[in-house]
Amino acid sequence: MVLPDLGRSPGPTPIDVGPRAEPGSFRDPANRVFRVGDDILRALDQTAAADWRALTASGFFPSLLAAGKVCGTEELPAQSPWRHLPADASSRRWATVLRHERIPFVAYPYEWCFAMLRDAAQLHLEILQAALPAGFTLKDGSAYNLQWRGTEPVFIDVGSFTPLRDGEPWAGYRQFCQTLLYPLMLGAHLGLPFQPWLRAHVDGISPDQMGPLFRGTRRLLPGVLTHVHLHGSVQRRSAATSTAAVRAQLRDAGYTRELAAATVRGLDKLVRRLDHQPPPTHWVDYQYTCGYSNDDRAGKERFVVAALSCAGQRRLVLDLGANDGRYARLAARHADYVVAVEQDPAVVDQLYRTLRGEGQRQVLPLVMDLADPSPGTGWRGIERASFAARADADTVLALALVHHLAIGRNVPLPEVVACLAGFTAPGGRLVVEFVHPDDPMAARLLANKPDGLFPDYRRDVFEALLAGHGTVEDRLELPSGTRTLYRVALP
Repeated sequence: MVLPDLGRSPGPTPIDVGPRAEPGSFRDPANRVFRVGDDILRALDQTAAADWRALTASGFFPSLLAAGKVCGTEELPAQSPWRHLPADASSRRWATVLRHERIPFVAYPYEWCFAMLRDAAQLHLEILQAALPAGFTLKDGSAYNLQWRGTEPVFIDVGSFTPLRDGEPWAGYRQFCQTLLYPLMLGAHLGLPFQPWLRAHVDGISPDQMGPLFRGTRRLLPGVLTHVHLHGSVQRRSAATSTAAVRAQLRDAGYTRELAAATVRGLDKLVRRLDHQPPPTHWVDYQYTCGYSNDDRAGKERFVVAALSCAGQRRLVLDLGANDGRYARLAARHADYVVAVEQDPAVVDQLYRTLRGEGQRQVLPLVMDLADPSPGTGWRGIERASFAARADADTVLALALVHHLAIGRNVPLPEVVACLAGFTAPGGRLVVEFVHPDDPMAARLLANKPDGLFPDYRRDVFEALLAGHGTVEDRLELPSGTRTLYRVALP
């Protein structure tokens, strides 16, 4: 099949850059993902290669590919120079190599809102329900096996498909519960944000962690008895039993492919019932309460559009502090892809649902506190890359953000500017707004701080810091006189 072209970033060609194994792909020894320039390659051992060829000959898999539910994938010809990728640490030799569609921006489940996590869970179960009747299953059930094209989830772990043997349960059930189902239950049943739990535990939330939260009458909430308490009990009883023994017990008990399919259908029904509308916060209506006049809004919009247009089509734009996505939508007209980052889960959830309804595939909304952005996590702290390591944007929009970080979160102004510049690729643009100390919003933040705490929060200091990182190409003082916009070219 021909892979969709989601835009290649400028820079070295695959010939110039050697293969680099992806740090998060080591857990399945049968296959390993490599990055070669802009190409995403998956090396398969002999068993995985046989499974892949059986998969492509099946009736269901080509349909999933055609519908975009699984990332575009093709097998490289034997004469391809990329077929000879390095063996893994155990000297395993690769039998074949696949090339995958490149996802525009990798995001992790602890950066998604509730509706995103639920849509990802539903796609995972939809794919599994298509695979089971055809004699295939998924080895994994992890939320990390899904990524996004804007508001469209896509399954990326092609190496997870494997032939189904009668009597075997779904091997990915535990992962599905811990990284998808349990986080959804926290939101739907308890109104708790799941993001801190998933960020703290790369393997997700365990039944032992969930159990104490669902005692008493909470045990009767949908899915809790079966998927939390019974699941936890079975895990504890089976802790000393080998996987082979568990499979034999299930086969002896009459566990069939039909029962496996029924279990997945039940999970799908449960996930569709789970819903959570985050309570509204003052950030939901921030665009209408932040004190901009109509002239300010119009001037700001013209400045941003001009900044986005000045260097042609952009590969990636970051909109930091995106709120309702007003400027992310503008950026999408001038960029291949936009990542809209906002701290408030309620705002991101509302934005995601709106964008999804519009069929938007260019804007990816994410939940993140920029004063505490996603760190590197997992094995050796690199299995899941930090946000800073993933953020390499042609243009960074930081509108009405600096004062919240510098005053609201006590981040020194030089650190704020250095952080924003660090998210910008070499040769890129930073479009940033400085809210003066006498602006009503800045004054409100300063009123809650000790007098004299921010003597250097001044326009002249801010401009000097910008000049230290790049060239100020353009600036605009809004009609209110208390906010200034800058376009900065980074070297």
